Amino acid sequence: MSDTEKRASEALEALDVLGRVPRLGGVFGTLVNVMDRILATVAGLILVAIAGVVIVQILGRLILPSAPVWTEELSRYLFIMMIAVSAGLVMRRGKHISLELFHHRFGVRGACLYQLLMSVVLVGFAWLIVPYAWQYASIGAFQTSPALKVSMQWVFGATVVLFAMVILYGVIGAIEAVAGLLGLSRDNKATPGTGQR
Repeated sequence: MSDTEKRASEALEALDVLGRVPRLGGVFGTLVNVMDRILATVAGLILVAIAGVVIVQILGRLILPSAPVWTEELSRYLFIMMIAVSAGLVMRRGKHISLELFHHRFGVRGACLYQLLMSVVLVGFAWLIVPYAWQYASIGAFQTSPALKVSMQWVFGATVVLFAMVILYGVIGAIEAVAGLLGLSRDNKATPGTGQR
């Protein structure tokens, strides 16, 4: 590894604040990891389906006199569902868009506090929005999509799934942050004079 690659790797690690928050083990950690894998698999399958639908649309434009109308609609709905399903995973992995001005200065305690704050804010926001998302989804029961003739309740319901995922993963993030803070407090009491980790 060259010196430039090494410095780039160190810079990326310094910016990965949420990677410093200890993950829970045991049954809870195992359940969360299984759920992560299931949601990542579902999101990956939806992405493959989007690619397949787009390929059908391209081939339809090249081979058929006119492209199938339903392909554009289906690819859009699949994309919406993929975002809804993977919203929690993006939160958990810290891959959402964020402005990182001072994160590199955080130690483990600071990262735990930051994750706790962000989790509480996101859960609070999503909790306020879920009733409106549900109301929005119920409006779709009276509409059908133009090409596929699918109830728009399923499409609009993606907003409920998205905010439910934000709440679920926000609670998981808060639990991990609190557990990390409590674990650090116990570690510091057990070994006085070591300072912050």
